[in-house]
Amino acid sequence: MIPVGSADRFDAFRALADRRGRPGGRLIESLAEARAGTADSPGTWAPAVAAALGLPAASALGPAGYYADLAAPQGRRHVRVCAGTACFAAQAGRHLTDVEHELGVAAGRVSPDGETSLQTIRCLGYCYTGPAALDDDTPCTGRTLTGQLAGRAPSRAPGIPVADDTGDPVLLGTVLAGERPWQVWPRTVTAGRPDEVQREVAASGLRGRGGAGFRVASKWEAAGRTPGTVVVANGDEGDPGSYADRLLMEAEPERVLEGLALACFACGAGRGVILVRSEYPLALARMREAVQQAYADGHFGPSVHATDTRLDVEVVAGAGSYVAGEETALIASLEGDRGCARPRPPYPTRRGLWGAPTVVNNVETLASVPWIIARGGEDYARRGTPDESGTKLVCLSERFARPGAYEVELGTPLPRIVTELGGGLQDGSELAALQVGGPLGGFLGPDALDVPLTTAGLASRGAALGHAGLVAFDQRVPPREALRHIWQFAAAESCGACSPCRVGSRRGLELASAGTPPGPEWERLGRVLAEASLCAFGRRIPPAVRSLARAYGERLPGWES
Repeated sequence: MIPVGSADRFDAFRALADRRGRPGGRLIESLAEARAGTADSPGTWAPAVAAALGLPAASALGPAGYYADLAAPQGRRHVRVCAGTACFAAQAGRHLTDVEHELGVAAGRVSPDGETSLQTIRCLGYCYTGPAALDDDTPCTGRTLTGQLAGRAPSRAPGIPVADDTGDPVLLGTVLAGERPWQVWPRTVTAGRPDEVQREVAASGLRGRGGAGFRVASKWEAAGRTPGTVVVANGDEGDPGSYADRLLMEAEPERVLEGLALACFACGAGRGVILVRSEYPLALARMREAVQQAYADGHFGPSVHATDTRLDVEVVAGAGSYVAGEETALIASLEGDRGCARPRPPYPTRRGLWGAPTVVNNVETLASVPWIIARGGEDYARRGTPDESGTKLVCLSERFARPGAYEVELGTPLPRIVTELGGGLQDGSELAALQVGGPLGGFLGPDALDVPLTTAGLASRGAALGHAGLVAFDQRVPPREALRHIWQFAAAESCGACSPCRVGSRRGLELASAGTPPGPEWERLGRVLAEASLCAFGRRIPPAVRSLARAYGERLPGWES
């Protein structure tokens, strides 16, 4: 709380915030421009960016040293190779070594001539056709990855295979049936009844699809239609194994924007922000094009469809951070700060982006809203299960015989998804373990798949729904390498805001790399991470490790208990 008589200090703070770039893009974008094409460390160029914006050097050095896009040196050619779980499982992690050898440069380095730089990324959203890399912004994927990067083979980036298993898709109507977008928003805003939108979403039982599963209508209600409210579409999909948001932003950007508009209307928000991962350059371009067209068609602007509703929407690019997908970390990122999780309360719905009430909804969540308003919340509630209604995009990784994105009803048996929709594994391979719900979601063994695709069902087996990405591991991946891979991800993506996670994830990687068997040190490490970490990232590491041990059983000697 600002003391009485401190108006001058408050005004100074707001001026500083403006220079950082409300809603935060100016500082990060300026840093990205300064970093492009230089192999120098942030300490050599970030202070000048801060000075140009009238900020202290620390304001720029913090984010410049934190975000992967800013901290990584760049040559004239910048290659980002995916080290995410699906790409790791595709070739048991060998592709990174092959790329380093082919390009003659180690990951995280620039070649001596300054020509080529190589950076590892935890997911590029090509989990269905891995391993993958971005050569500047040109995607290269599949078994001939190194040949594509060397110029011996043409670049390859097949589109995402999609299919519907519901008979009446909520999310894939445009892709599969050619449904026209923007059929709901004009009549809804013209009718001028935001409470009706709120009621239908409440009746639908829609829960957030980004992992937390919070009731959407409850989050909207918590913002209280307070003046100045902001709605953020979270397109920072970073879970290796999931590419549902990428599919929607590239193939159905108008559906996402219509859902965002309806959410803003229900929440009384005059501003919407869409945060898109920088690792999704095509999605970023498609969303920007769609926003520009929406303004031209009267869906956004100072007087939406000749009403007194004002709605301004902008697209912001992320800068490379997994934890920045968590809502408080995402808000910090939009404010031009390090993308670290913040303690709650206050909750974002009370005090979020630049102190304004802020509602953060995942892209897939928002894309469900137009169907709900068009068909009614009760119709949506009849889909799925009584406790978890609706449909979900499930993403199957490259190891499946039929990888791709499938829209299914929640409650669909997991064996149906794996065996019938996915066709089992490629080349007759045997499933060794199935990762569900992201890198820290959990693993299931082949004898533990008899569960429904629901939060409760998966939790009963030590897994999580998350983004519902399914990554299959076959027998070629050594179990100890899978264990080390979890800790590599945790150590690389910990935001560092709290010591238990920052230090604990690195210690876990050291122990896993050394082959240290289970014992008192592992037990102490697990307790500290689970009980003392600031956010769910650190708290989820121990149960993910335990689920991997259960899935592999006796193939991980000493861990099977």
